[in-house]
Amino acid sequence: MRKVAAYQDRSGPYAMLRPVGGGREWQTDPATLRPATARERLSAGVTAANERTRTAGDTSRPPLPVRGCATCTELDGLREAARAEYDGSAETDANVLLGRHHNQKHRS
Repeated sequence: MRKVAAYQDRSGPYAMLRPVGGGREWQTDPATLRPATARERLSAGVTAANERTRTAGDTSRPPLPVRGCATCTELDGLREAARAEYDGSAETDANVLLGRHHNQKHRS
């Protein structure tokens, strides 16, 4: 079976691996391992990101700034500036940063 995984460590005669993006470790014979190609790493990373998005819940609406939070205000300003310039890529970047900030600082 071919899988792309992150090498964690050795445990006795085995190599310990973890799925890209996190998950349960498993062990395998180190002789069967090889470095992943750039294409394989990219594909595994995209798959992991898509899985995180699917399990994150409703991602159809952009995050709202929390009143009184300077970081939220700054990121919302960046998003609004991107919208004003019709820069969808920068707007998406600001949404991602604001969502990440929400998850780290405002999730109860």
